[in-house]
Amino acid sequence: MDSNLKRTQPFKDQQPGTSGLRKSVKYFKAENYLQNFIQSIFNSLEDLEGSTLVLGGDGRFFNREAIQIILRMAAANGVGEVLLGQAGILSTPAASHVIRKYKALGGILLTASHNPGGPDGDFGVKFNISNGGPAPEKLTDAIFEESKQLKEYKIEKAQVTPIDQLGSFKLAEMNIKVIDPVIDYADLMESTFDFPAIKELIASADFSMCYDAMSAVTGPYATEILGSRLGLDTNAIINTQPLMNFGGRHPDPNLSTAKQLVSKMYDKKGAPNFGAASDGDGDRHMILGDYFFVNPSDSLAILAANAQVIPAYEEGIKGIARSMPTSQAADKVAEKLGIPCFETPTGWKFFGNLLDNDQITFCGEESFGGGANHIREKDGLWAVLFWLNLIAVKQDSVENIVRKHWAEYGRNYYSRHDYERLPNKDADNVMRHLKSSLTLLPGMQFDTLRIDKADDFTYIDPIDNSISENQGIRIIFDNGSRIIYRLSGTGTEGATLRIYIERFEGDIEKHDLDIQETLTDLIQLSVKLAKVVELTGKSKPSAIV
Repeated sequence: MDSNLKRTQPFKDQQPGTSGLRKSVKYFKAENYLQNFIQSIFNSLEDLEGSTLVLGGDGRFFNREAIQIILRMAAANGVGEVLLGQAGILSTPAASHVIRKYKALGGILLTASHNPGGPDGDFGVKFNISNGGPAPEKLTDAIFEESKQLKEYKIEKAQVTPIDQLGSFKLAEMNIKVIDPVIDYADLMESTFDFPAIKELIASADFSMCYDAMSAVTGPYATEILGSRLGLDTNAIINTQPLMNFGGRHPDPNLSTAKQLVSKMYDKKGAPNFGAASDGDGDRHMILGDYFFVNPSDSLAILAANAQVIPAYEEGIKGIARSMPTSQAADKVAEKLGIPCFETPTGWKFFGNLLDNDQITFCGEESFGGGANHIREKDGLWAVLFWLNLIAVKQDSVENIVRKHWAEYGRNYYSRHDYERLPNKDADNVMRHLKSSLTLLPGMQFDTLRIDKADDFTYIDPIDNSISENQGIRIIFDNGSRIIYRLSGTGTEGATLRIYIERFEGDIEKHDLDIQETLTDLIQLSVKLAKVVELTGKSKPSAIV
């Protein structure tokens, strides 16, 4: 028997979600759990022998130990070279760029994104393919099938690789190159945006900002890009040191979790002009003005509408894509620009074919994710730099830029209500009830609301005609309002029911209303139609985003 071959038993719960496999740390630390999943990835890849792989993560608890295991397994499985982020650090956007730049077979990213870290937190593994994007469903399905029947895995004998110093090392016959995790990505950003204009803005006495790295992976990237290259005072960049438990905080850039930044931006005695934050692995963003929050769906629409002021997009954009639950604000922009707007399932992997085939330039999701064709992942710092470049060109505030956009395109009032950690049975019952009602709903009237269409969203990829079914329940009203229901694939315990509510308002005189009050009738109806209280016992959502 090969001395590198280890016997194991298959696990039945290693099905990757929209962003890989996420579980609590205790699962990944269990005997052979990580090893089985990594071997399932390797067994599902063609041309693995002699290939180049990229490896890194967001620095969360268990990151360093996992890297040593994966390096030993890669060597035993015949990988030719691994490009490893120094100290095991590599943001998701940076990893996508490194995969593309160095023409790697793919990359293994160790992250649970915006989920909490630490010994009692979460861990995650996902594989990105050679275009730099998340593995498509065909590959994740193959990985899952492999994991259910795996009987052995390959691993080199214990050997510690020095991951903290730049340079090249050998592990058996495999080369390991420890690379600077920041430099390639920083160079890409500098070639995309007008850094002299942003630098002048930052140096202006009339401008101030705060960037919160949330003790996560973007700290080193923000320090280099915003600090060293753009001249931002380092005191304006907070929580820059990546910590294994993210400082005990939830690394999710939203109004509830980015409390330190929000308190600064909502300080009536002198808030900065601009605020931003990114999540655990750097692919999400939140944008704030002085006492003003920018909805992520609006952010995508505004960036698309103003793309031509950015050097990389001065000749215009090809098209836009948004995930199905994301508000239709971007659709209005695409219509005016005369370009297509694609509606895809949730998950960045669905944008890959459209990007690779030059059908779109920008894409985004309501869950604080936006990006473009420079990589194949959503990109938090890209969005932050875009906003800074936009402010530098327009010489206007965040709030004014948003309000002027609403005046031109109308406002999509939008909210997401999350029911977290539901028993899987309860969540499934909600979706089963909705599906059984689909044929009955069209034509039904609820006060001023009349349902025009109800379906279970199916996506047919316009490039390869692949079909993705059961992607969420859509209830669409004759005035364009929408209620969307779907189960999230990013949690690690139980199920999360997400309900998305949207209403369009074209009257500029009604663009300053309270969001939840404006959506009250739709919110109440969303709970009623899904029988949320009866089927889950929950009288209110866990979170409102």
